[in-house]
Amino acid sequence: MLPFFLRKLLRLILVLLLVAAATFLLLNLLPGDVALSLLGNEATPAAIAQVRAELGLDQPLVLRYLHWLIGLLHGDLGRSYITQVPVMESIVDRLPVTIELMLLSQGFALLLAVPVGVWCAYKAGSRIDRLISSAALLLLAAPVFITATVLMFLFALKLRWLPSTGYVPFIASPLSNLAHLVLPALAIGLSEWPPLFAVLRADMIKTLQQDYIALAKAKGLGPAFILLRHALRPSSFTLVTVSGLQIAAAITGALVVETIFGLPGVGRMLTGAVYNRDMMLVQGCVAVISVGYVLINFGVDLIYATLDPRICR
Repeated sequence: MLPFFLRKLLRLILVLLLVAAATFLLLNLLPGDVALSLLGNEATPAAIAQVRAELGLDQPLVLRYLHWLIGLLHGDLGRSYITQVPVMESIVDRLPVTIELMLLSQGFALLLAVPVGVWCAYKAGSRIDRLISSAALLLLAAPVFITATVLMFLFALKLRWLPSTGYVPFIASPLSNLAHLVLPALAIGLSEWPPLFAVLRADMIKTLQQDYIALAKAKGLGPAFILLRHALRPSSFTLVTVSGLQIAAAITGALVVETIFGLPGVGRMLTGAVYNRDMMLVQGCVAVISVGYVLINFGVDLIYATLDPRICR
């Protein structure tokens, strides 16, 4: 297990360095002048030059990258060009909203995918299995903003069961916090559910055809015991991998959903930073999101190795 962990750790460090370099280069090679965007088209060349010097944009690209990388390693992502607030401070203030949204959405997806996937595998080929599989394909094809809009129209505007926009911190009011996050989390969760359902159903069908399942049936064990005790765990390896990837991919959904529902998360902040050409804030958000994505994948690898130690060899 230790050699496997060390190999994964070395790869993690290499990937993080590559991600940091790619993030910096992609955003700094985009066309346009940040100083001109801040001052407007009427700015004089002298004023533009002064702002570029104040922001360090007149330095060579390599030197700017080294300064930014050293700051990143120390948790310093610079200051926003617009608000002059430290980027890390802005991200930390909004990160709990996005993390809570991601965890709730993944919880919804798993609560729906696991029992439905197990049941459809047990009833493979039946009418209910075909109906649910068709519904999963339909949801998979629907963009998350369509799902979010439909949920908002139905449950917030028509039925008025839940609030349509806004956010209440969990500490202030747990019930209000959950009420404001149910629809956004459900919108992302419904988009994440089809892949989880599909991989679990496929693996469960294969597992239920194994000889030890037939032996369990011959011993007179009940279907529920066989499904949950003997079939679910060996069928969950792919589910764990896909689930980890889905948690990371939920960040993409958060960019859209946080804007639609007015949630003060990292996704909405990143969207506003792109619109305002606040490149330092965009750079910091993308770096934190990318690092989070890589760390989640690293955690998934470790969980997978725990479930199946054979891959450590």
